Amino acid sequence: MITRREFLDTLAVGAAGLAVGSTAKSYAQILGANDRVNFAVIGVRSRAYAHLSALKANKKDARIAYVCDVDTNTMKKFATDTEKEMGEAPATDQDFRHILQKKDVDAITIAAPDHWHTPMAIAGLQAGKHVYVEKPCSHNPAEGIMLVQAQQKYGKLVQMGTQQRSSPHTIEIVDKIHNGAIGRAYFAKAWYSNVRKSIGTGKEAPVPAQLDWDLWQGPAPRQPYKDNLQPYNWHWFKIYGTGETLNNGTHEIDVCRWALGVDLPKSVASSGGRYQFQDDWQFYDTLVTSFKYDDKVITWEGKSCQGMKYYGRDRGSTIMGTTGTVLVDRDGYEIYDLKGNKTSELKANKDQTSSTDLTGRDSMTDAHFANFIAGIRKGEKLNAPVSVGNVAVTMLQLSNIAWEVNRELQLDATDGKVLHDTEAMKGWGRDYEKGWAPHV
Repeated sequence: MITRREFLDTLAVGAAGLAVGSTAKSYAQILGANDRVNFAVIGVRSRAYAHLSALKANKKDARIAYVCDVDTNTMKKFATDTEKEMGEAPATDQDFRHILQKKDVDAITIAAPDHWHTPMAIAGLQAGKHVYVEKPCSHNPAEGIMLVQAQQKYGKLVQMGTQQRSSPHTIEIVDKIHNGAIGRAYFAKAWYSNVRKSIGTGKEAPVPAQLDWDLWQGPAPRQPYKDNLQPYNWHWFKIYGTGETLNNGTHEIDVCRWALGVDLPKSVASSGGRYQFQDDWQFYDTLVTSFKYDDKVITWEGKSCQGMKYYGRDRGSTIMGTTGTVLVDRDGYEIYDLKGNKTSELKANKDQTSSTDLTGRDSMTDAHFANFIAGIRKGEKLNAPVSVGNVAVTMLQLSNIAWEVNRELQLDATDGKVLHDTEAMKGWGRDYEKGWAPHV
């Protein structure tokens, strides 16, 4: 195995060469129209199966050349499933750094834990790869800025996995809103409901033989392995995850700000807590957030452990305007007049889902990958480039910070930084394990 120092040195040499030609970063890097894009899928539990399904749906233009996971059992199973689905066996490697050195890899997809998203994406860009990264694209606001800067510097494409941006019915209704379907839109409400169980109190345990725990932690400061962390509960530990707000709220808040035509707000306030259970869960299970603009407002309500639905939906968004309201989710949209009478609706194809499963195979993800692949092969405009996706991510990270300090934050709407609040700005970045911090 190469050392971290050797890996960083390799990237530094590659970055120097890439930087020279970074200004010529448009069509010179597009693949020929008849070339299939060689993908490496990294982090292959759960959501990665949606990546597999989407790449299968686009297999005339893409193939999976490599699969990678720090857990060799998980990796072997995914490789077997990939061969069945794609018709050819991928190569495997437990260490993604080896894969980045492969010249036959055109693009990587990242479904690893949140703390890895930006460092891995930046490393991919520095190695000359296009990147599809699951939401949230970063663990903290400072990383989001770094990733946007890295994309601009190295010139490869970065698509964030907010797949509703590629949903035909969502694109259609947002266009209708922008063209006055509900008058002047000024208020958007997003929500998410689930019935997650307690994660209990973890105990230190031996690291499973098939798991590279050091590489799993990567940029995060080192912690002992505990028996309630894997494979999903890392979401609820601040050192690795970002809470339900970033885990699921990213999708709906992105739709809300898209529909209202706004970027970063002027202020954010959050309230909530961990009410349902007493366990190791470090975030809230219930959170209410308000994002204020000069003449518009967005609210988010997340309930991780209480499944009460709104409008019969476990997740969705309402966009309200001077003449009516739009209700939109992954299953379609409905339009209402000012008195709440339904005036029209559209139901999406049945393979678009609003379910709370952890994989999310659906036609939206297929279309989102098709858009990414067309961007690589033909220069098609991305539906969720990281510069766009990072706005909703930063908003929700600021929501977490507001919850931590328990007060409304006043923001610089140009970059999201908190004004006149040193304590809150301590949450802008994070501490890294020595030798693992990302650099543009």
